[in-house]
Amino acid sequence: MTESIFEQAGEQIADTAHKASRAASAVADAVEDGVGAARRAAKQGCCAAGEFLDDTKRRVQRHPIETVVATFAAGVAAGTAINWMMRRRSLCCKADAREKEQESCSCR
Repeated sequence: MTESIFEQAGEQIADTAHKASRAASAVADAVEDGVGAARRAAKQGCCAAGEFLDDTKRRVQRHPIETVVATFAAGVAAGTAINWMMRRRSLCCKADAREKEQESCSCR
């Protein structure tokens, strides 16, 4: 009786070890596939960035004045947007300060 229990436990342990080994193998394969996909994506991204840089260089060489004007316009737009956000934040902070000042006033 005790031998059969030990035999069953040994078989159960062996079966569990086999399943764990298969699971570990599946995880290793999945990680390997993920690494391969990441490398392919990085290589494609690098190629796309290189092509974009080459196209940009050609465009600047062909149309230098338009490039300068577009760059200036983008800078003005970015500066205007940043200025607007900073002023808005400043106005909000001043309004909050006024509200706090009115709340702390003992005249009321």
